Amino acid sequence: MDEVLVIGSGPAGLATAAELLRRGIPTTVLERGDRAAAAWAGRYDGLRFNTSRWWSALPGAPFPRAYGWFPTRDQYVDYLDAYAARHHVPVRTGVTVGRVDPAGGQGWTLRTDAGPMAARHVVVATGIANRPALPAWATGTTYRGSVVHSADYRNPLPYRGRRVLVVGGGSSGMEIAAELARDGAREVVLSVRTPPNLLLRASGGLPTDLPVPVFFRLPVPVVDAMLARMQRLTVGDLTAHGLPPAPEGAIAALMARGAGTAIVDRGTVEAIRDGSIRVVAAVTGLDATGARLADGGRVEVDDLVLATGFGTALPELVGHLGVLDDRGMPRVADGGEAAPGLRFVGYVYRPGLTGYVGRLARTAARGIARDPEPVPVPA
Repeated sequence: MDEVLVIGSGPAGLATAAELLRRGIPTTVLERGDRAAAAWAGRYDGLRFNTSRWWSALPGAPFPRAYGWFPTRDQYVDYLDAYAARHHVPVRTGVTVGRVDPAGGQGWTLRTDAGPMAARHVVVATGIANRPALPAWATGTTYRGSVVHSADYRNPLPYRGRRVLVVGGGSSGMEIAAELARDGAREVVLSVRTPPNLLLRASGGLPTDLPVPVFFRLPVPVVDAMLARMQRLTVGDLTAHGLPPAPEGAIAALMARGAGTAIVDRGTVEAIRDGSIRVVAAVTGLDATGARLADGGRVEVDDLVLATGFGTALPELVGHLGVLDDRGMPRVADGGEAAPGLRFVGYVYRPGLTGYVGRLARTAARGIARDPEPVPVPA
């Protein structure tokens, strides 16, 4: 029986393993992909962080200044590789965990495609963005064009000269639409169901998220009002271009459902204003050559990119254990025990999550170090 098995080799999993190993607790990380941080390595080429390097780094491992304020996908993958190597984190790749069950005595049994595994402690760190979320209207249709989720989108090259509909008004949807418009798509249409809060990634040469630690010490309505004023001053009113003000504040929406805000560059706002990105209503269905919209309109497009978010996949993994709330998120998400010997790291909605998970990892590791022999779990 292993002492600790950590499921997932993103920042939460690697940080938890590093903290455990630092305390002399044998730990193995299980990764379904063919390399550590496989989920990050598989994101689209142009991905950049929405939060600055100051609030996104793991404890004791600042980003190199050469990365600039907002690390890219490749820079972050290199960073995680170096972090895992420096802390000698053992990552076993090519192992998909399908279910976690009580061992019937002490510890847990993991059902995997490599056979059953047992551990005294299990830390689940598979991430909020674990599985692409697809709208019901996107499958089983007569649509003849290509349909890809943002998880499978890589770059704008295949879309040059084509009419593309990007579905989803979050940060990824906005960023993908902007690079399609910039790099040669014939037409870019952005479908938005709920208008997001639009915040610039940087303003005046500095990241706009520098005050984030202060924000979390203030009441949510106060911060939402501050951010709404910032949006009015830096982005302006885009109602005439299909994006009226968001129906709820940026922090309130983030805490409630992990959405509601899009971090964008100024060029994205300009592309919306000049029509390079045309904003339309929510998609309700597809026909052979286009999409039907909630306002009764229709758009003729060659390709669809679905920036419709991700799910956790936790219900399949641990949903039978009574440790999830009605949103499918862990009831205990601060690194403490959700059940004897079972912890979750990384399942919170907040800015700078890639850095904040380091604090949760330390909490989990301290708890395991204090209680290396968890009480028996009822089968």
